[in-house]
Amino acid sequence: MRHAVTMRFTEHELTAALTGAAKDVLAAQDKDARKGRTTPDELWEGLGKFQRFQLLDGLGDQLLPVLVALPDVDVEVGTRPTFTEEQIIAAVEERLGGERGMKRKVLLKARVALVQLALSHVPPRQDPDALIVPDHL
Repeated sequence: MRHAVTMRFTEHELTAALTGAAKDVLAAQDKDARKGRTTPDELWEGLGKFQRFQLLDGLGDQLLPVLVALPDVDVEVGTRPTFTEEQIIAAVEERLGGERGMKRKVLLKARVALVQLALSHVPPRQDPDALIVPDHL
């Protein structure tokens, strides 16, 4: 039986969203990846731990405050949470700071696209009642 689960993003979901966005941003900057000669996962594996940290840290500063500010939504087990463009824009705008004019418009559009990219990497929601905890924990 499928049912809706209302809850905030889990740590696992936020990690998957941030890591997936980081891999896609990395691939967008790589000529071989754009031509299909390498994958985002291969590029990611080629980075050192500190390089990964730097990329995740920079994206995390932009993404995590917006993701946690999105409203709670009911999510059917086995599906991903969905948000309207208006909900995403509102969450991004609240965190843009004092930018004005054209710079604000460009930053808003880019950040909304980045949040949508991260959301595409959120894994399908699991049924919390179906979680199995090993005996040794």
